[in-house]
Amino acid sequence: MRITIFGAVGNIGTRVVNEALARGHEVTAVSRERSRLSGLDPKVKIAVGDINNIDDVVKLTAGQDLVISATRPPQGQEDELVNIAQSLLSGIEQNDTRLLLVGGAACLTVPNTNGRLVVDDPNYVQDAWKAIALACLAQYQVCEHNKNTRWTYMSPPALIRPGQRTGKYRHHGSELIIDGDGNSHISLEDFAVALLDEVELDKYPNQKFTVGY
Repeated sequence: MRITIFGAVGNIGTRVVNEALARGHEVTAVSRERSRLSGLDPKVKIAVGDINNIDDVVKLTAGQDLVISATRPPQGQEDELVNIAQSLLSGIEQNDTRLLLVGGAACLTVPNTNGRLVVDDPNYVQDAWKAIALACLAQYQVCEHNKNTRWTYMSPPALIRPGQRTGKYRHHGSELIIDGDGNSHISLEDFAVALLDEVELDKYPNQKFTVGY
């Protein structure tokens, strides 16, 4: 499969690149600065472009089977997430390309709370994280209202950090996944496994989903 990845040098993106290559996919990594891509595997094609520029998205997704976005704006620029979603959706529509967008957990419901969203639960979103959580929710809503493209919105659990690749995880379409100890977590490595599984199996077309242990 021919895959373009925005955010390929971030914590999630680097794992996604490695997992995609290990499965035999053809990967193109995109950054605004070519120098940031210099450390990637030599098998990765590199390209310069701006995810906020629709023309760049159109150019870099032409002929591709799938686009993955794993970008995260710096603090204070959280609203850029909405612009990213709009740019990606507009760009892929012109090429009839599929999108897998790594977002946030804000749009998920919390188990045993009668449908309370993660964004509204102070146990998961404290004041310091409110801005990014609200931006992630708005980003998901942009996708949800788009009826003209093929997209999937992937939400991480509450905690995602480096760890082992076990290849084991659980998935759900709308509810935060919590283990028997009350923790919501997954390793970055297994998150990449779950992401590439969705790339290949397409279980959640035009829907959100999440994963966890």
